[in-house]
Amino acid sequence: MTSRPVLGIIACNRIVGTEPAQAVMERYIRAAMTYADVAALIVPSLPDLMTAAEVAPRLDGILLTGSPSNVASARYGDDGGEGPFDEGRDEIALSMVDRMIDLKKPVFGICRGFQEINVALGGTLRRDTSASEDLIRHHAPDGVSFDAMFNHRHPVELADGGMLASAYNKPALDVNSVHYQGIGKLADGLAVEARAPDGLVEAYSARPNGAPLLAVQWHPEWGTAKDPDSQTYFHLLGKALRGEL
Repeated sequence: MTSRPVLGIIACNRIVGTEPAQAVMERYIRAAMTYADVAALIVPSLPDLMTAAEVAPRLDGILLTGSPSNVASARYGDDGGEGPFDEGRDEIALSMVDRMIDLKKPVFGICRGFQEINVALGGTLRRDTSASEDLIRHHAPDGVSFDAMFNHRHPVELADGGMLASAYNKPALDVNSVHYQGIGKLADGLAVEARAPDGLVEAYSARPNGAPLLAVQWHPEWGTAKDPDSQTYFHLLGKALRGEL
């Protein structure tokens, strides 16, 4: 049996009960392992105990997941902003992006991961995607159930000739939307793959140093088993780790 590629999946710093924990919601792991057909290792966000440079050579690709925490505004030259923050994850995630690109290995992102990659490459974020008058609502109203939060949806238009448009063979997708922060300035070198009706960037791609990079603001790991469009995102991840994308 030929061994499968090994995907690193970033962890968050959380409190479970009364203790610190390294945590990844299982839906990310299951979706990636099932539809990308890969093995997986969790990458702890403990920069006081390890560096990205130690881990990156042992992986075939990295997935930066979503999270309740926000990227600290100082990481993109701003101040203020609302938490929760996860400075340990910021340090490991952003440095993992750099190291994986140096090694010509695929980098994929979802939600917070989408924002992290943009920041790692020199872009900025805006923090008003649920309330700004010039944007549609990108997050469900406060107080709804967890399932209803992920059922908040809007269309995105796919860029002609882009990686996603080619994979889906259609001009638009209907996606879930669960984010308070979004792209401010898109980092140099990133190509827009999808936009919301208000123009906000919802997906981008690149081939820095020759390896594929693809990130989306929405959550394809949510309800993946019932959503062929979400499965396609992870099929692309599997192809990237096999050098087929």
